[in-house]
Amino acid sequence: MKRTIFDDQHEAFRGMFRAFLRKEVVPEFPKWEEQGYAPREFYRKLGDIGVTGFDIPEQYGGAGPTSYRYLMVIGEEAALAGVSLGNYQASSGIVLPYLLMLANEEQRGRWLPLCARGEAVLSVAMTEPGTGSDLAAIRTTATLSPDGGHYVLNGAKTFITNASQATHMIVVARTGEPGDDRRGGLTLFVLDTTTPGFEVGRRLDKIGMKFSDTCEVSFTDVRIPVADVLGDVGEAFRYLGKNLPRERLAMAAGGCATAAAAIAHANAYTHDRPVFGKPVSSFQNTKFVLAECVADHAAAQALVDHAVLLEEAGELSAVDAAICKLHCTEMAGRVSDKCLQLHGGYGYILEYPIARLYADTRVSRIYGGTNEVMKTIIAKSLSHQKSSSL
Repeated sequence: MKRTIFDDQHEAFRGMFRAFLRKEVVPEFPKWEEQGYAPREFYRKLGDIGVTGFDIPEQYGGAGPTSYRYLMVIGEEAALAGVSLGNYQASSGIVLPYLLMLANEEQRGRWLPLCARGEAVLSVAMTEPGTGSDLAAIRTTATLSPDGGHYVLNGAKTFITNASQATHMIVVARTGEPGDDRRGGLTLFVLDTTTPGFEVGRRLDKIGMKFSDTCEVSFTDVRIPVADVLGDVGEAFRYLGKNLPRERLAMAAGGCATAAAAIAHANAYTHDRPVFGKPVSSFQNTKFVLAECVADHAAAQALVDHAVLLEEAGELSAVDAAICKLHCTEMAGRVSDKCLQLHGGYGYILEYPIARLYADTRVSRIYGGTNEVMKTIIAKSLSHQKSSSL
């Protein structure tokens, strides 16, 4: 189905980034995947081609306001190339918007030029052991010093993407009692990861997303200057809620990119693989399975493309994003499973891209709020709608 959201500039960028992937990423990716992260030099190379400066004002070395569609192109091309750029997407696509939205002028001058040049790798530390998607249950504390000059941070987080490579980490901590509203009393801090008392714990060994360094972290009497509070004290939950729709849109777009790549790999494989003297693609079952996958993906892609236009217009709601994440990540799971099956035994071998796509996409139904949470958000919206008479 023809897509209409990309213009000639987007397609020119697609060609440039495809060449960058072929030269700088594909040859190195097996090594990065084995070690569990890309070196920081890779982010500087991304900075050299300008993709770490999206939406950063030009006075700080960025590209200025940039269409979200460029991030979509990056995700689509990475999936087709058989590589993952989840760490970059997390840093520039999910965490950077917090700085753009909340940093004051002094903070912007310190942090944004580093981001634009690819010298800063960003992470966000929300999830804690035992709390999962319940952010209101956060127990990490930040206590203001008697002289009012700094906060003392204590606690632990888990499932933190970019943890071992991050230069700056946005940390959600409790600065006050929640009172009647258990969502209150939470504050955002930007932590320089060289600060004494901050430690990266074990790197978690995951089913998929091997390239993404996901770790446990801890804070022991970590001193954070008051100047590094991000936004207003006590308003973290509101800020997180405002940025989560974009994060969930990114996951929905990633699901569509994964499905498109899975279909492409399965289509190519079944044309090349002979069984009983003829290509696997010639069997009716193969044709029907691929047709189902194409139709499933096309419907989800149309949903995401519309949501991107809403996001760029500032109109993407939490419910819209929940619908996208739920539908598109579930679709990606179905499609990647069917495409793996078409590969037969080779689909289970990691040297084939479909195996990594299958393993990597499973977590998309969990992170960024589980799909059960997405259903809850959607269901709550129904209670605010008036019943229509039949």
